Amino acid sequence: MASTYKPEQARVPPAVQLPVPPVTKFKIALCQLSATDDKERNIVHARRAIEEAAEKGAQLVLLPEIWNSPYSNDCLPVYAEDIDAGGDASPSTAMLSEAARSLQITIVGGSIPERSGDRLYNTCCVFGKDGKLKAKHRKIHLFDIDIPGKITFVESKTLSAGDNHTIVDTDVGRIGIGICHDIQFQELAMVYAARGAHLLCYPGAFEMTTGPLYWELVQRSRAADNQLYVATCSPARDAGAGYIAWGHSTLVGPFGEVLATTEHEETIIIAEIDYSQIELRRTNLPLQNQRRGDLYQLVDLQRLNS
Repeated sequence: MASTYKPEQARVPPAVQLPVPPVTKFKIALCQLSATDDKERNIVHARRAIEEAAEKGAQLVLLPEIWNSPYSNDCLPVYAEDIDAGGDASPSTAMLSEAARSLQITIVGGSIPERSGDRLYNTCCVFGKDGKLKAKHRKIHLFDIDIPGKITFVESKTLSAGDNHTIVDTDVGRIGIGICHDIQFQELAMVYAARGAHLLCYPGAFEMTTGPLYWELVQRSRAADNQLYVATCSPARDAGAGYIAWGHSTLVGPFGEVLATTEHEETIIIAEIDYSQIELRRTNLPLQNQRRGDLYQLVDLQRLNS
């Protein structure tokens, strides 16, 4: 009966085989940081956190969403950097590059506001141990919300949406990148899983309305649905800010289990990722063999058209 399910047709093009990662076990650091209106202070503060994480054995460091600026539509254009120009035009990414190289670690650099021509993006940069920029993800799904009496925030007033998936091979495995609201769209995570991701990283700043409702829920869902690791990193909570972050940076394993998490204050979480658990869980519960390609398909248009 199972042969009629056509699981190989449930993902188009077919899912790639999970690649053998360069390491099986390693430590990840989630740096839950506060951001002030002093950009230079924010950069120095993030650098110190990265150094502390590396001293504690982290081979991969994840920073929060918009860590170099207050998170507001008024501030994003002021704090934006020209990442492609580099150097003095992008002091935040220059710091990340130098830190990755000098500390010999991989950095998923949270996100910063990026200026490109006449457009602004919410952008995450990934740097390898050599300090080189390996990938740049522009937030695909912009956060527009209006719940009267609770939260109103329209990110699309200021930012443009990115148009590309971002999956990158690093010294600690194949990583799919999303930013905050991207995590709520399971199709993106499914595409990354079909491309052989071991780990999904989502710097994110859920707020005080949606955070308690489903920040943990969507992380566990993306991990359990795709049987891989999910790591998130939030800014620390500032009760006096216009946009108040929920916090609760978290690492979730491939069965949807919470492996490490925190509350809302500034902190650095160090946790271990063990990729052998992916194969174990996929053997325990072989979802890849149970998908009904005869009934539904996930189509990766970017792969299909290339």
